[in-house]
Amino acid sequence: MSNHYKAALFFISVLIILAVAKGFMAIPLWYFITTAAVWLLVAIIGSSFISSGYHVKTWCGNPSETRNRISLTFDDGPHEMTEAVLDVLKKHQTKATFFCIGKNIEKHPHIFERIIAEGHLVGNHSYSHSRFFDFYRKDRVLTELIKTDQLIEQQTGHKPMYFRPPYGVTNPSIRRALAVTGHKVIGWNIRSLDGVIKNENTIFNRIIKRIKPGGIVLLHDTSIQTVNVLERLLVTLREKNYEVVPLGQLLNIKAYEN
Repeated sequence: MSNHYKAALFFISVLIILAVAKGFMAIPLWYFITTAAVWLLVAIIGSSFISSGYHVKTWCGNPSETRNRISLTFDDGPHEMTEAVLDVLKKHQTKATFFCIGKNIEKHPHIFERIIAEGHLVGNHSYSHSRFFDFYRKDRVLTELIKTDQLIEQQTGHKPMYFRPPYGVTNPSIRRALAVTGHKVIGWNIRSLDGVIKNENTIFNRIIKRIKPGGIVLLHDTSIQTVNVLERLLVTLREKNYEVVPLGQLLNIKAYEN
């Protein structure tokens, strides 16, 4: 049972108890309003933070990992800057996972082909990454997932099993769509904020302070700041005796359907 259903069961039970009690004593209306408001707040917070697993089971790291192993993930490509990211990864003989947007695969097919050719894993990050994706109904979410799956499968020969929802937001529509596609939802527990922060030292320090065994780092292959931080990060991780491994090894979840 998801956290969404557990919360719904709890708050509905509270409302029923209040309704029954109202037949025997004076229960102020604000008791009901406050309960409903808290329920709404819990739902909003749960939907907004992927690590909550509020609507769907999510993998945001491997807490049972005892070895110094982490995974690097990149969102929103393929992008013109992806090739520079790939150059750094190749230089340091490191494999990462790229959560790709379908329309960007169509825009930069040669870059996407290079990601695959150099041995990196790819996951589904929706087709449009629309700012309104969170408001799409099940059928539209399903269309985006299937369309991006098909684009990835054309190059890999296999359907991707990883999905990272845009903005890390989940909701009932996404849950229902995933029940059809069977994707595993991959989150993160080390957020670089490289899509917002421009200062490279700030980005680097955010990551390093949060590094721990089993961690999943969220980066974006869309800016020169990320490229520069990545170079420094890989050197530092090596100095700290950390190994960067593919998500499949860290989570023991296959990246592609057989």
